[in-house]
Amino acid sequence: MDEAPSLPSGLMAIQPTILNFSSLLANVLEMEVEVVDRHLIRIAGTGPYSYRFGHSPESNNHLLRNVIETQKEMVVVDSRYNPLCKACQHRQFCKERAFIGVPILAPHRCLGVISLIAVNNEQHRKLSDNADMFVQYMRHVSRLLVANLASAQPRQTQSDAVWHTLLDSMDQGVILLDRDGKVKAVNDRALSQLDATHESLTGRSLAIEPLTRQRKAAHGHTQHRVIMGDQQMLLTGQLHHIGQQKLFLMAFHQDALAASLLTENEPPGIERLVGKSKAIHKLKRLIMRIASSPSSVMILGESGTGKEVVARAIHRLSKRHDRPFVAINCAAIPENLLESELFGYVKGAFTGAAPGGRAGLIQSANVGTLFLDEIGDMPLSLQARLLRAIENREVLPVGASRPVSVDIRIISATHQNLRQFIEEGKFREDLYYRLNVIPLEVPPLRDREGDIELLMHYFLNHHSQRIGCAYPGISREAIELLQRYLWPGNVRELSNLVEYLVNIVPEGEIIDGALLPPLFHTTIRSVPLMAYPPKTVCGPVEKEEEEGAKLKSVEKSLIEEALQRTRNKKQIAEELGIGVATLYRKIKKYGLQA
Repeated sequence: MDEAPSLPSGLMAIQPTILNFSSLLANVLEMEVEVVDRHLIRIAGTGPYSYRFGHSPESNNHLLRNVIETQKEMVVVDSRYNPLCKACQHRQFCKERAFIGVPILAPHRCLGVISLIAVNNEQHRKLSDNADMFVQYMRHVSRLLVANLASAQPRQTQSDAVWHTLLDSMDQGVILLDRDGKVKAVNDRALSQLDATHESLTGRSLAIEPLTRQRKAAHGHTQHRVIMGDQQMLLTGQLHHIGQQKLFLMAFHQDALAASLLTENEPPGIERLVGKSKAIHKLKRLIMRIASSPSSVMILGESGTGKEVVARAIHRLSKRHDRPFVAINCAAIPENLLESELFGYVKGAFTGAAPGGRAGLIQSANVGTLFLDEIGDMPLSLQARLLRAIENREVLPVGASRPVSVDIRIISATHQNLRQFIEEGKFREDLYYRLNVIPLEVPPLRDREGDIELLMHYFLNHHSQRIGCAYPGISREAIELLQRYLWPGNVRELSNLVEYLVNIVPEGEIIDGALLPPLFHTTIRSVPLMAYPPKTVCGPVEKEEEEGAKLKSVEKSLIEEALQRTRNKKQIAEELGIGVATLYRKIKKYGLQA
């Protein structure tokens, strides 16, 4: 191991300042930073370069020495093909993918090198794409270090001056909080975004809380709630913990969203039902009113409106919130398996049965909540057994001779018109009244005025965290285009669109109208695909029948056209904003070739 020199170098004398700059550069540019003096002694560094200060680095000496000897900047976008790297003895063990070195130049001599290093594929891509910009940042820091050394002021005064100069030269807002959560430093860009002054903010307590409820937020920009006394705002950026201090780097874009995504004065459990429209507000009030009741609930609404989200909210607000919530899609399970899935079976009940039998989903939901989605697709033969289970609070597994007692609350959901099914003999009237004790209707997205922007930001936050990418902004133009659309697939369609946009938007840019699919730019408003009939104004029967026929014709044409393009049913269902089971029913209904 190389020994440290007996006397500190010039750069070592201002090591605390250099450490601050290294940490700031690494956080802003999302790269690794290393600073060495003219003797190749490491002064500061981040990541794999954050140790062995006062000693010579174990690798990369060829590139560093070249910068010191030539006193010129050096950019290596791919270390594998650089002649200097080929001569390095540590080449086979080296993890450095790319390198930028900028000399720290004083009059007539080179004091050392500040370098930016890519050690993984993502950093390699960023360095290759932004090399010129990164060099400019490093030149600026290099000049500040030289100025700091030449200054006759006390070291702490020098450090503060350089720190504030660097902050004010940045294009993005920066806030530094001390160990007590008080504003220690803030630059002009942040003051502009916060609509504040240095005097009103410096020294003031400021709380910055990630909006995500996950324990570990994904890398990249996320939304944060910033609290100053009685004032609250929503800002996008990165929150870094450096020792006992906090550094908040604001994103270049800030979405013009005045209200927090988490609605105030609402109990935990209903926050996922995002929206502040009159229709959704009415639904929330009703949910909170009936959640504690043991009565059965039937949730009505078009496909994609979020009926399961409503069911889970009811469960979380009920007295059974710490008990099982078991969900089953009656349309997704084949009819011959649905009975054993619901009621279970005993040993030897049929060929292929598990040796020890199996408890059904109704038993699994004991003392909890059973959610039956797409209840209209349940076969008539099973409807009678379900009715018996509800009335007697017991189930009889397949092949069993004795029933098993259960204590469950049933929440069902459908997008179909069950009254019409009853008239057609497809659904039992007695079961309908047992399930429809408390009806809840989830409004379609087109009737939720003002909620599209809230949901857009909610899904941007959700998908960017899940994918692990930077939180993108969205332009006013794009929001207006989304608000003019009729959303036949409702909230599910919006979520799928946002996930698509988060994947394709270039990092650091905002989502504008050009990124939206062509469908959103057409002047012809889309006709929603819905089996659950919309509310209609009273009028002649002939007019209603004519409108219904037109709707079916459009619906059939859209499905037929999609089937001609692809055989992927899941892809077609996502395009049309409906479930796969719903798609198969419509294919059968219209006699189309699947």
